[in-house]
Amino acid sequence: MPAIQDSDFELSDWSKDIDPPVEALTREEAQALIARNPSMSVWQVVAAQALFGLSVALLWGGLSRSVSALLSSLYAVAVVVVPSLLMARGVFGRNARRGVGRLLVWEVLKLGLICALLALAPKLIKPLDWVALMVTLVLVLKVVGVVLLIGQRHEKKS
Repeated sequence: MPAIQDSDFELSDWSKDIDPPVEALTREEAQALIARNPSMSVWQVVAAQALFGLSVALLWGGLSRSVSALLSSLYAVAVVVVPSLLMARGVFGRNARRGVGRLLVWEVLKLGLICALLALAPKLIKPLDWVALMVTLVLVLKVVGVVLLIGQRHEKKS
């Protein structure tokens, strides 16, 4: 294999790679940019999870005509929504300090709380309907993706 020599490389023109200078936006320009590109808040996503979860729980309880299925389904909504609210408060709250490490800590706390709540389910809900709990849990967790997908499509149409 032949050795690579300095003469094999072209000298590049560094002036071509320079980005144009960044100009600061005025307050009006920044507000107009935000108005053109609205973002969904984390609170809206958690609220969508809660509303969807409540409707699934009511539907599950109504179709099964079982109080234990309704309570198990409602408990699944709480297992998802309560830790999400705590994490949102910790990451995006008034006095929250932002950073990747902080986000990781809150995510670990959220997952630990979810596991603890699931472990406590048989003690708190008697009789526990595991099917209602797990199906509702999965559906409520998947709502985040659907909400974000709908939000993206809505932004593209605007």
